[in-house]
Amino acid sequence: MVIAKQGALRRSLGPYSAAMVIVANMVGTGIFTAGGFILAQTGSPSLFMLCWLAGGIIALAGALSYAELGARYPQAGGEYVFLRQSFGPLWGFLSGWISLVVGFSAPIAAAAVAGAGYLLRAWPQAAGWSLSLGGLSLSGESLLALSILLGFTLLHAASLRVGVRVQNLLTGFKLLVLVGLIAAGLGAWDGQGFLSQALVAPGSAAARVATALVFVSFAYSGFNAAAYLGGEIKNPQRNLPLALLTGTGLVTALYLLINLAYLAAVPPEQMAGVKEIGSLTAQALLGPIGGRVFSLLVALCLLSSLGAMTLTGPRIYYAMAQDRVFFAALGRVRPASGVPANSVWLQAAIAALLVLTASFEALLFYIGFILSLFAALSVAGLLVLRRRLGPPDTFRVPLYPWVPLLFIGSNAWIIVFSLAGDPWRALPGALTLAVGVALYLVFRRRNQREQERG
Repeated sequence: MVIAKQGALRRSLGPYSAAMVIVANMVGTGIFTAGGFILAQTGSPSLFMLCWLAGGIIALAGALSYAELGARYPQAGGEYVFLRQSFGPLWGFLSGWISLVVGFSAPIAAAAVAGAGYLLRAWPQAAGWSLSLGGLSLSGESLLALSILLGFTLLHAASLRVGVRVQNLLTGFKLLVLVGLIAAGLGAWDGQGFLSQALVAPGSAAARVATALVFVSFAYSGFNAAAYLGGEIKNPQRNLPLALLTGTGLVTALYLLINLAYLAAVPPEQMAGVKEIGSLTAQALLGPIGGRVFSLLVALCLLSSLGAMTLTGPRIYYAMAQDRVFFAALGRVRPASGVPANSVWLQAAIAALLVLTASFEALLFYIGFILSLFAALSVAGLLVLRRRLGPPDTFRVPLYPWVPLLFIGSNAWIIVFSLAGDPWRALPGALTLAVGVALYLVFRRRNQREQERG
């Protein structure tokens, strides 16, 4: 049973806009902040680059698998729809719940914090700002992050068309900034053998590489973004696979080049553990003033990622509400704007809470770990659907079943070994899942009572 729709999503996105949503989702917080943490874990520039290459291969395998799933079910909701069809309503609901908290709200919070951090590099006077509200004290970084979050929420709650136009503009600008940094970094490379250097990195090699790949997975996590907009893409059986593969392939190439540029510009021992790695690279190439200007440009790039996630995520909660397994208000679309505005605002509220409460590195691990788990489950659902329904008439994964098995196996290895040294890092994710199960039981019981009343 589906609730009456107050407006419906419109198929207004072409393959270019859908691919740009993927690029905007992927290229952002991860590539501009995670590199220092990854290098600290691997302890080797050559292993650092291999992790980025492995992440790209895994993401492409995932994109191919999601392309078949998205072409089979070209609806709003993405993983929520896929897991509901393959493993049943509980797993579909948990996927939607995870998307709300971890898949979008948490990365939006991370992008807002990272963007604020880069803005403070360009505008250090704002670092001294603070605000006290009762017992809560807000730093300049937190105030900037919350202001950025509010601005993009207002934009994407108002209009899909305006939001997409702003998104495409910011994404194009982001690509220009990346290409400029790649050219400057590789142009300054004097042929030194930085890939053979080694850093001190204690602990099990397998656990360190797996943890590094969690951060890499976070950077690549937006590869499936267009699947969430399946209900708004024109000719989705053709354009959705095209957007997934084009966007993911472009981003993989960019990531390998930008990380080479980082290593060419900054000694590895200075990169390890640094959050604002893009600013550090620009300062090494362009000097203090150039570094500040570039920090401002990177902040604008991060706004593109934040905006893309603000646009994409609410479509999942909309789909859940339409299926009567989530709050009915989240399924309302304003006819004038074509946007599920209530879903946009709920997502923003959770992101704001995470801005105020979570440390940045812990937030990145939490996101990467849970998203790897549910992406692997979604692709495992592809195997179930193929066995149950046979191959689809639309797009089919090449080299089936080896491509989806590569994605599932790689993510399983990352999850197991990243937790081997510190299993307690899984606790926030386990608690999030527990809350999701409780909510599912509440909504299922409500629906059962309504059916009994007739």
